[in-house]
Amino acid sequence: MKKISLFIGLLAAGMQYAQITFEKGYFINNAGERTEASIKNLDWKNNPTEFEYKLDGSSDVKKENIKNIQEFGIDSLERYVRKTIMIDRSSDHLNRLSENKAPEFKEETLFLKYLVEGKSSLFYYESGDTRRFFYSTDDGSVKQLIYKPYAINESQIGYNEDYKKQLSESLTCGVDLKMIKKTDYEPADLTKIFITYNECSTGHSLSYGQSKVKKDLFNLSLRPGVNFSTVENNYHYYSVNDKTRFGSKAAFRIGAELEFILPFNKNKWALFVEPTYQYYKNNTEFSIVDGSSSGKITKRSVDYKSLEIPFGVRHYFFINEQSKIFINAAYVIDFEFNSAITYDQTEFKISSGNNFAFGAGYKYQDKYSVEFRMGMSRNLLRNYFNFASDYRTISLILGYTLF
Repeated sequence: MKKISLFIGLLAAGMQYAQITFEKGYFINNAGERTEASIKNLDWKNNPTEFEYKLDGSSDVKKENIKNIQEFGIDSLERYVRKTIMIDRSSDHLNRLSENKAPEFKEETLFLKYLVEGKSSLFYYESGDTRRFFYSTDDGSVKQLIYKPYAINESQIGYNEDYKKQLSESLTCGVDLKMIKKTDYEPADLTKIFITYNECSTGHSLSYGQSKVKKDLFNLSLRPGVNFSTVENNYHYYSVNDKTRFGSKAAFRIGAELEFILPFNKNKWALFVEPTYQYYKNNTEFSIVDGSSSGKITKRSVDYKSLEIPFGVRHYFFINEQSKIFINAAYVIDFEFNSAITYDQTEFKISSGNNFAFGAGYKYQDKYSVEFRMGMSRNLLRNYFNFASDYRTISLILGYTLF
């Protein structure tokens, strides 16, 4: 219970001390009045419909939404503008493709995110699986760049790439057909081509959010540490209930972690996989009283070695520019080798199950880390009907990020 309380306390500390930042920004209401404010920067993956803010000199958190606000932004990082546009929300999933090549437009009022501002501006919208790009035309209207996969028949897919035609007709300075043909319906490609056009036509182009993009999305770290593990065996057969407790044993563990930082929500979310070698070796002996009341000594041992492969998700809470704490959860797949539990001369081959693990830790300068991790119950004798072997471990893990 003390260990569980420590784990919960560490998680609570993370939630308490991690700071959500309000960054310098502004918003413009329906009357055209501009207000300087600190905007709560959530680095939105999905385009927002509302936001929270603080006025200068006030600690009160207020909220505004798309009905009252025509534009808001955070310095040069984020800028959203309200537009009533025609949008096609046709699905890109293979089992839900439309059979119509033409876009199926509906009118909606949305906050569009600026990617490029200039003579012709580029906007982005994302919600769930819907990802759409929009651009401003010479008459000031905003239209969707059309890209749509559709079902020709049960075994054939077609692609409506009318956005290339739209680009060729609208971006006539510095942009040629060869360049347009190589332009995919992706932020980087479209941003590049709009910047090229704007700089050619007016010499001025402004792109948003470039400074906050984390380029090193993959991190490789060494993860040595110490496991504090216990094993408890239970044998049930009719009236027989034989329980053996092997005490807590400390053992070295060594792992390597590959972490992928998800490129949204200010790099607070990550996926990771961490192949780890671990072992537990212990033995015990005790006296058994048989029917004649004579005692005999029985020896029992555990020799367990395995390669664990946790697949998990992690969330960071930033304290400041150098420090952050994190929590994570993982599903652990275990591959044991040359492992057995022995009762006197009888050997039971270990065939372990998988389990879940939960951790919390601290990282400094994106280089050094320490984590406290707790593994849930794992059955080591799952192939034996009358046996259950409960393996649990708590780990102290150090980390050093190579790159």
